[in-house]
Amino acid sequence: MQAQILILDFGSQFTQLIARRIRELGVFTEIRPCTDPPPKHATFKALILSGGPASVTDADAPKFDPAWLALGVPVLGICYGMQLIAHLSGGILEKGSSREYGFSTIEVADNSSLLSGFELNEHTTVWMSHGDHVGKPPPGYKLLARTLAGVPAAIGNPDKKTYCLQFHPEVVHSPRGTEMLSNFIFNICSLSRDWSSAGFIEQTIATIRRQLPEGSRAICALSGGVDSTVAAALVHRAIGERLHCVFVDNGVLRKEEAPAVMARLGRGGLNLNIKAVDASDTFLAALKGVSNPEEKRKIIGRTFIEIFDHESKSIPGVTHLVQGTLYPDVIESVSVRGPSATIKSHHNVGGLPEKMKLKLIEPLRELFKDEVRKIGAELGVSEDILKRQPFPGPGLAVRIIGDITPAKLDLLREADHILVEEIKAQGLYHTLWQSFAVLLPVQSVGVMGDGRTYEQTVAIRAVVSEDGMTADWAYLPHDLLRRVSSRIVNEVRGINRVVLDISSKPPATIEWE
Repeated sequence: MQAQILILDFGSQFTQLIARRIRELGVFTEIRPCTDPPPKHATFKALILSGGPASVTDADAPKFDPAWLALGVPVLGICYGMQLIAHLSGGILEKGSSREYGFSTIEVADNSSLLSGFELNEHTTVWMSHGDHVGKPPPGYKLLARTLAGVPAAIGNPDKKTYCLQFHPEVVHSPRGTEMLSNFIFNICSLSRDWSSAGFIEQTIATIRRQLPEGSRAICALSGGVDSTVAAALVHRAIGERLHCVFVDNGVLRKEEAPAVMARLGRGGLNLNIKAVDASDTFLAALKGVSNPEEKRKIIGRTFIEIFDHESKSIPGVTHLVQGTLYPDVIESVSVRGPSATIKSHHNVGGLPEKMKLKLIEPLRELFKDEVRKIGAELGVSEDILKRQPFPGPGLAVRIIGDITPAKLDLLREADHILVEEIKAQGLYHTLWQSFAVLLPVQSVGVMGDGRTYEQTVAIRAVVSEDGMTADWAYLPHDLLRRVSSRIVNEVRGINRVVLDISSKPPATIEWE
């Protein structure tokens, strides 16, 4: 499928979110590094320049060929993209005395084109993330919106069909941002809707069949979560029984997880060709004494691959490994498109060895969690799997701060089981993005009965989110928190204190490690 909109990535953590919003509007789009050379003739119909962490005037600013802006297609610059366009077009940039990050209010100065549907002088909330700003727009550019401090927040050149926003319309924190994107796509660019979940499935199945011709087979790292299950269902739709799924008990799963997964996904469940491998001793031995979270992730990634390599030897013709990697996994791990900042390694990304014997198939690599759920529904995956909260590939290893031991795993499993049980009983499980317990490397004094205790602490983490890229801590009812705390302290011998994590993402991440 030919992209109607091309997005050039200058390193923003939100670049893929721009693509996601556009796909939600029914238009197919692709992302390219900003360092790509421009084509002689545009095969796409519109261009978007993303945000980014750099300063346009810095010596180490991302390389960019201005010929991209001379291809004759409508252009939208977002944040860094706005500053770059203004700089190249004769505008004046100013460095702010401090970085503006978070909620801001803008005032509409021109309600045509990009801000069609808004009222003149209307105030609307947006999400800012920048240091520099445009002090004076370039010649030919009209002021469309300003901040309450009078700084240009949106500008446009109707003759060139080039528009710029200083804020991020793609994030949920800009409530009317999607409306602005829609104005650009349909009113300014006059594009048609050509993107759907069904179209993605059809295109991906065709790609998988080209990658895996008759006679070749694939092995799938199946955890039972949404990502790997939908990835397996998609590849199974493409190649049928030539897909061999392997469920690995890595020793850092939740309570009663292994038998539940096999019942849900094996014969009689989703009917996948699946084999269970108990490798808990292997993983725990490899993790023994390791406290560094990055090292934990990489050890688990390497061990998974070693096991899959071993299992693949018993299956003739296996050439590929299927993984349920999603875009948030990738963008937090490596710079896959442009100069994005690395936040942490992901088990599906940073843990892979340089000389892996199997080739990778990651059919969901460009998608967010909510998109994956839609794809899963189209493929017939049951709701109890699709609505399951995300669970990290490294499992409880990244929910135990410090080294991993069987005793700590037992404590965390019981505490986490109680938390999830009570959240489900309250009917809140599906309203939360994630809810889990974290075992902290903190002991504190307590009193039980007439005796003194000196035991472990667990933190309760519950967040709400749309896509996992940003998240707010959830307001859990006090009576629920009271029951959870009471049950954990009374039922889990070895824990005498429960605390609540009320950090949002950003600045924190959802998982502690």
